[in-house]
Amino acid sequence: MSSTFSWLDYSEYDRRKMLDVIELFGERDTRDELGLGSVRDAFADQLFPGTSTIQTRARYFLLVPWIYQFLEEHATPSSSIAEKARKCEVRLIHGLCKSDDTNGVIGKQAKENLLRLPSNVYWSGLGAWGIRTFPGSQEQYHRSLDQLYLRRKGRQVSRREYEGESETDGDLHNWHAGLPPRPHNFTDEAVLSLNFNEADYLSLQIQTNCPKSLMAFLVRERWDVSNFNYAWELREGLPQSLREILDHAENFSHTINGAQLLYNLLLARKRQHSEWIDDYKNRLHEWWIGIEERDQGIRTWQRDHFWQIVAAGNSRVSHRSKVFINTWIDILLSTKTLNQLLDHANAAKLIEEREQQLKRGLARLTNQQALEHWGGDAGSRQLDLRWPVSRNILTDILAGWEAGDA
Repeated sequence: MSSTFSWLDYSEYDRRKMLDVIELFGERDTRDELGLGSVRDAFADQLFPGTSTIQTRARYFLLVPWIYQFLEEHATPSSSIAEKARKCEVRLIHGLCKSDDTNGVIGKQAKENLLRLPSNVYWSGLGAWGIRTFPGSQEQYHRSLDQLYLRRKGRQVSRREYEGESETDGDLHNWHAGLPPRPHNFTDEAVLSLNFNEADYLSLQIQTNCPKSLMAFLVRERWDVSNFNYAWELREGLPQSLREILDHAENFSHTINGAQLLYNLLLARKRQHSEWIDDYKNRLHEWWIGIEERDQGIRTWQRDHFWQIVAAGNSRVSHRSKVFINTWIDILLSTKTLNQLLDHANAAKLIEEREQQLKRGLARLTNQQALEHWGGDAGSRQLDLRWPVSRNILTDILAGWEAGDA
């Protein structure tokens, strides 16, 4: 019997998270094997709202609404909007693939066979940045269009009124009135680079709708972030409130990476794969050096404040996740050397029990068949809080400004 996913009455937030998880199942080194995603996202949603792990370039925040604006102008009915939008998005893929810059083109390989379209990937972010004013899911938006056209017709909205939102006719508009003008033939001759006005518009939307975020600060100050590997490397020069969040995020990312690496070492030992065993021992050694360098910061870490920040970003973090993370940190602080940690019976037991909680009968540490399907890496990479995606978006915006200033 094959497994299937079915949607019940989930919120758009839950639906987006599940889709991101499904998308990442096939990507080496990015899977959330120990159930850390809820805490990771609590920080990422506060620092980089509107982003997701599978976004690529900033201009999709314009390309997607332009497609839907075009289809709305032609009164595309609810019954065919999904199909016609898909055709437009496939044309967009082909157009972008003909451009000089194809880095980050979604669907570059799959093209017509692409399962998750850019409109779905960016839907939540468009709402977070105030570009999409329709309050519901993508499917709800599709279903609402027939009624929208009737309301527009009933109020005899002129083309001029349609393009400029009024206070009395706010329910006639699904997209922000200030969207930059749609270029002619924008799908067939598409590019991913922003011009000055487009970059300025996205910057203003971020600052207006996400004013306390790190992303808003960085676009406001026009920081060049292209050479920073992690968000916390930006700490100097930031407001105190952002520095505090980054301090907690860095402590979490560094300490929990040991659990991720130990999980993979335990799998390598179960497989009796000497090369993988040596690799994870070496990586754990490098990790431990970093822990020793941050020893004082970790030992004085105010975890009560850490969990307050997590709760502010994501109230859905489970009690079991909190217990797992706190217990791991307690074990780490109780050991003085890496060998003590690796030989600590409770450390291995904690990892095994956590996997059992999450995967039950499919847990690799207890299911030989599942273990045989392990390819040598399962979520071992240090959590980066969506920084690579956010860095790309910020770099695109800065490049748009610089192109206009040139």
